[in-house]
Amino acid sequence: MLNNIKIYTADKYWNHILADLDANLVDGPGVADVLFDDIKIKAPISVDDLQNLILAQFNNNDIIVNVFGRDVILPELQRKIIIALYKTPNIQMRELKLAVGLLPDITTHSVENAIYQLRKKYGHNFILNENGGYKIGRI
Repeated sequence: MLNNIKIYTADKYWNHILADLDANLVDGPGVADVLFDDIKIKAPISVDDLQNLILAQFNNNDIIVNVFGRDVILPELQRKIIIALYKTPNIQMRELKLAVGLLPDITTHSVENAIYQLRKKYGHNFILNENGGYKIGRI
């Protein structure tokens, strides 16, 4: 199931486990479809759940490529925001916070700051806010 996905991890422990699962392990992050070390794994985990996490990460990489036209390395929060906006256009801030793993009622400006940084780097029209709903605009 994982043999068509190029996976990289620097962790020797996970490298051994993934090899036992017949994963297609690569020697560097630059050629990988999935950077395993970026996946948040809560142990203990079943083989099926591990494979599902890897497949989800692989599918999310496709979203990043669809949005930017190429693979782009982003900080984790920015990446989660892009994926959430892609999957759910016109999402409200409360739901966006939930989608990126924050409590919706928490007083923090981390999501707003991440959106600001994305707009600063990719243009003000990259992320739009229309009637309180956020969506991906254009680069």
